[in-house]
Amino acid sequence: MITFIKTCDFDLDIAMSSRLEMLKEVNSLSDDYSFDREFIDCTREYFKNSNQTTFLAVDNDEVIGCATICYINVMPTFDHPSGKRAHIMNVYTQNSYRRQGIAYQMMKIVIDEATLKGITEISLDSTTLGRPLYEKCGFIKTEDGMVLNI
Repeated sequence: MITFIKTCDFDLDIAMSSRLEMLKEVNSLSDDYSFDREFIDCTREYFKNSNQTTFLAVDNDEVIGCATICYINVMPTFDHPSGKRAHIMNVYTQNSYRRQGIAYQMMKIVIDEATLKGITEISLDSTTLGRPLYEKCGFIKTEDGMVLNI
C-alpha cells in the first residue's frame, strides 16, 4: 500500500537520496554519477534549514516518489496581497510506479499544504512529460514555467 509522508529531520537521508535519484533521471545521468560535494552539502543544508516541505510516496518502506514545495515571501501585490508564494520542485515517481496517479496525489497534497499556509500563487518548472500532470492540477503555462493561482 502506498503512503504519503511529510519528511522531518530524521528523514533527511531519505529525502536526499530521492532527490539525487530524480536529478539523475531528469538530467539523463548514469546511475554511478557522483554529485559534487558542495552540491550535496548545500542541498542537505537547504533541506535542514530552509522554508520548504518535502513529501515522499512510500511503498513497503521503499521511497518511490517525492515532491517539494519551497515557500517564498515577496512584496505584496493586488493579486497576491499576502506576498506568500511558493515554488514546487522535485516531483518524481520511479518508472515502475508511473501512470498510477501517485504524482497527481502528491501534487494534491502539496497544493493543500500551500493553501493551509496561505499561499496565493504556486509556480513550477516543467518537463514536457510533466506538463499534462500539472495542467490536470490547474496550472497554466507561462513564459517562465507554469503557475497556479489559489
